[in-house]
Amino acid sequence: MKFNTKTIHGGQEHDPAYGSVMPPIYQTSTYAQSTPGGHKGYEYSRTHNPTRNALEKAFASIENGNYGLAFGSGLAAIDAVLKLLQPGDEVVSTNDLYGGTYRLFTKIYEEFGIKFHFIGMENASKIEQYITPDTKLIWVETPTNPMMNVIDIVAVSEIAKKHNILLAVDNTFATPYLQQPLDLGADIVMHSATKYLGGHSDVVMGALVVKDKDLADRLYFIQNASGAVCGPQDSFLVLRGIKTLHIRMQRHSENGKAVAEYLASHPKIENVYWPGFEIHPNHDVAKSQMKDFGGMVSFTTKGNDYEEAIRIVENLKIFTLAESLGGVESLAGHPASMTHASIPKEEREKTGVVDSLIRLSVGIEDEEDLIADLKQAIG
Repeated sequence: MKFNTKTIHGGQEHDPAYGSVMPPIYQTSTYAQSTPGGHKGYEYSRTHNPTRNALEKAFASIENGNYGLAFGSGLAAIDAVLKLLQPGDEVVSTNDLYGGTYRLFTKIYEEFGIKFHFIGMENASKIEQYITPDTKLIWVETPTNPMMNVIDIVAVSEIAKKHNILLAVDNTFATPYLQQPLDLGADIVMHSATKYLGGHSDVVMGALVVKDKDLADRLYFIQNASGAVCGPQDSFLVLRGIKTLHIRMQRHSENGKAVAEYLASHPKIENVYWPGFEIHPNHDVAKSQMKDFGGMVSFTTKGNDYEEAIRIVENLKIFTLAESLGGVESLAGHPASMTHASIPKEEREKTGVVDSLIRLSVGIEDEEDLIADLKQAIG
């Protein structure tokens, strides 16, 4: 089954009760039993729910995995991965990553005795110098948030396998339409399904996908024991979103290219970060591991003026100033004061998150309207 077909049919079956084409929303917390333990595969909805089960099968299908898990948020999914670790374990993470991930790592799990190394991973060979006998996990985002840095998943996976370390990849920005990390050697794929998988800015959810049964069993145990699951209504919404993932991502990518090229030609813009540019760091890696370059674009203004950046995002009309990304509508954010405010200024600026950086989630509107909006806002 090809990807475009998987988004609609992958892992799915018609509901056995009445042949419903779309999975029903099983809005129930518990299930009748004929005798203690005598049930039809479902006993309590924290553990299993038919609507969530259908979604988890869809997650596994589109990432070419064998097991999918759905959580109440992307951070809940990351939290479950970190619960695979023990005090004294070490994690090597990219240093350019979502601020919420950084906060979870440093403010929660460092307190439990887990050590984190935040490093640039553009050159994968540099990772090995940070690996010790206590290293148990490598955490990768690619493209990264918000600098769009590209990390070679195949090269990192070879290092992880050499040292018997788990490799987890946050695939939120690319989505499985553009890249499939499990096929490139990753052990765990994570998504904030809030973003492109849901695609309509109406749900908060996280996802994990793996191939290995033992790893899946450990994560299912954590999912059930910790209880950070999503509800059936949210599961239904993301299932519906996945069915149009392929056509949405195609338009996101087309519009992202048009917006990036416009910004690159603008006299008031200093830097434009988009993996599709030949001058973008690791463009060749992006070209080899991604089908296209996506709809996420970041840029800075000449002079790197904080107030100028704020003026631009406040003046946008079609781009909505808001947290998050990946919806059908275009969004703009100011990472230094919004998504990455939890990262200290000094650490932010080391990775390029300067005061004038603006991050765009380019939606699926008409590209001419989006460019006209940027033109009037920038001035």
